[in-house]
Amino acid sequence: MYYFPQQPPYVLLVIGLFIAVTSGAALSGTLQQVIQQWQTAGAENSGLQFSKKPLIFPFLGIMLGTGLFLTCGLEIFGFPPLIAIGVGLTLGLLTSALMWFQLGSLMKFVETRGMRSLDLDSLS
Repeated sequence: MYYFPQQPPYVLLVIGLFIAVTSGAALSGTLQQVIQQWQTAGAENSGLQFSKKPLIFPFLGIMLGTGLFLTCGLEIFGFPPLIAIGVGLTLGLLTSALMWFQLGSLMKFVETRGMRSLDLDSLS
């Protein structure tokens, strides 16, 4: 016997995608602003530390939107709600956690080696 949802969560899928995309744009803008302030203050030489505090709220929006999008997508393709929630939220949280740790390690790398270390064009 197959599982067919009575009303697939198409609206929630679109809402999750909207939340993830707008939070991603907010994270991008906030990150650019923080990096620009950090760069103009000469943080590489002055010992100032990169703070992730302004990035937490947009990042939580990305986590929520991605989890909602994955969960609804799985439900639309026929997974039962409990399995879709388990798999969708797990994938969303794991991906977001890996992205957060990568961002932190990249900022530590820039703190120790400077912004020029990220310029790939200067290597050639």
